[in-house]
Amino acid sequence: MSTPHRWSDAVWEDPDGGRLVLHGTLPTVVYPNALRPRESGHGLALLESPDVVDLWEQEEADEAASPGVNFDVGLVSGGVFGRYLEGLATLDELSVGRYPDPEPRRLHRNAERHDRPVYFIEPLAEDEDWSDYLTEEARAVSHWRKLLGMIRTGKRWKRHLKHHFLTAHRPPKGITADLSSADVLASTWWSFTAWLSTPELNARRDQRYAQRLRGALADLRQLHGDEAALLVVHHMPHREALLEALNALHPVEAMVADTSTTTATQAGVEPTPSEGGDFINAGDEGLLEEA
Repeated sequence: MSTPHRWSDAVWEDPDGGRLVLHGTLPTVVYPNALRPRESGHGLALLESPDVVDLWEQEEADEAASPGVNFDVGLVSGGVFGRYLEGLATLDELSVGRYPDPEPRRLHRNAERHDRPVYFIEPLAEDEDWSDYLTEEARAVSHWRKLLGMIRTGKRWKRHLKHHFLTAHRPPKGITADLSSADVLASTWWSFTAWLSTPELNARRDQRYAQRLRGALADLRQLHGDEAALLVVHHMPHREALLEALNALHPVEAMVADTSTTTATQAGVEPTPSEGGDFINAGDEGLLEEA
């Protein structure tokens, strides 16, 4: 596994062959062209369920009718993510608060346009193990100790913010320092959200993600052998935990991508060959702004 700079994509080599290219994003932040992935590959993995596409389409419709409405709703909704959005609103040199989430949506549209398979890594709600995980997580979040801790959200938020500020990463040369500020805010949101759950449940989630990511890569190997590469879109602060789960080499969970609908299923669909290539293609530069 490579250990790149914070802003570079991480590459995880599967001992069974192929590689995962981990592309970290910051929620609602428009990435500069220099940070868009340029690694060649054969498929896209999203740490989402297939339902996210319906959500994106609804957000696009909402934005067309009333630009900025989703950001405004997020601000007034409060909560930990609302605090993240409040912080982003203070950044003047970075395009933020964009819906649908710009980088994942752009890469998803790009994959569809070029007939690359898309794997939705989050299990469906009817998955028994995942349903149990969601139930346990809901119990953890609603525990009286966590509810009591949420009374002083501001103080806890500032404590998390200070920690991540002290370990902030400078952005690449030529890119506004606001990107580093957005990264600090995203890391604060992520660590606060992790605190609301439990370390055991967070590890259980990441183990399942790792198993399914390796399964998606195994599916690509059927067509592309050991050269198979899968672009994995994830929240930047989640990377370390994902790599830890991948390095544990948990058993692979079978995944099959249906490239005709770019929706991943678990069985019964034969993969359709697709050509690899750069994840940024000529003519795609405007997609991020469109999203």
